[in-house]
Amino acid sequence: MTTAASFHIGYTQYLGADGVAVQPFPAFARDPAALLPLYRAMVLTRAFDTKAVALQRTGKLGTFASSVGQEAIGVGVASAMQADDVLFPSYRDHAAQLLRGVTMTESLLYWGGDERGSDFAVPRLDFPNCVPIGTQVCHAAGAAYAFKLRGEPRVAVAIFGDGGTSKGDFYEAMNMAGVWQAPLVLVINNNQWAISVPRSMQSAAQTLAQKAVAAGIDGLQVDGNDVIAMHQVMHAALAKARRGDGPTLIEALSYRLGDHTTADDATRYREPELIRKQWEYEPLLRLRTYLMRMNVLDKAQDEALGKACHAQVEQAVEAYLAVAPPEPSAMFDHLYETLPHALRDQLASVERFAPVAANRRENGHG
Repeated sequence: MTTAASFHIGYTQYLGADGVAVQPFPAFARDPAALLPLYRAMVLTRAFDTKAVALQRTGKLGTFASSVGQEAIGVGVASAMQADDVLFPSYRDHAAQLLRGVTMTESLLYWGGDERGSDFAVPRLDFPNCVPIGTQVCHAAGAAYAFKLRGEPRVAVAIFGDGGTSKGDFYEAMNMAGVWQAPLVLVINNNQWAISVPRSMQSAAQTLAQKAVAAGIDGLQVDGNDVIAMHQVMHAALAKARRGDGPTLIEALSYRLGDHTTADDATRYREPELIRKQWEYEPLLRLRTYLMRMNVLDKAQDEALGKACHAQVEQAVEAYLAVAPPEPSAMFDHLYETLPHALRDQLASVERFAPVAANRRENGHG
């Protein structure tokens, strides 16, 4: 028997968990001071994340999906993208969204149930959070094909979890993107858990990156807790797509340190000791250790940065809480160009009873 085909999955890491370089850094990272903006972006994301969870616990926000421990993935992805590229995020990708210009107030409005939070002022063409698992990969593939047909040097980028790679949407979109050689980069946030289902029970594949082989595109693995590696791998994949050399699938290895969402209790299916061990690999600690060793960051500067990020978050929260809620009828405004008859009666009911409900609330009757 002869070999019909073979494949190789490369793994990229520059900064080890102890904050020590494991190989020479790429050009952009050779000046340690150049890494400070990436560190700040991760610190700000962590501060925002912590506050959002607190807001949910006090009834001021809806269900929220924390990105704690996974900040390097979003920051690495977004820092390598061009402004006119298009991001197709999942519900855990505020690190990337914030760096691309989505405001924290907009994000809070979305998580507070106000769809005006998806009307981004800056990245106007970026897609809103995708809650259905993996469906945004199809949207991204379609957009990428449109970029190719128009001759535009733009790239569509989709981020999704390890669980998303078990969905038909993922396979179908990746397959067609490979056929079309579309300018698409797919990023798997492999945080090892699809809610309560561990990676080992999701797929028998040795890596998730090798799923790219079936679509005839490049697949690779990267240390998702190493923001240097994330940026560099993403930069190369984007450049490849822009050259017309087709899609790339990137499996970013990380770990979900928190609950799946604030509606989950991960203590029901994970051992505390396992989580404690994983905190040793988290991305902020890793980069902070390196920056302090390189004498471009000290304890006082780090504390000042943390306070500045906290103040920025608090300002965004104040703006969010000051926004008057939309009228109940707003839920009908953007569904259809012409509202179907079946929904017109519902709209009429809302408009009829909404003033009564508002009046009861104003008079303290619930």
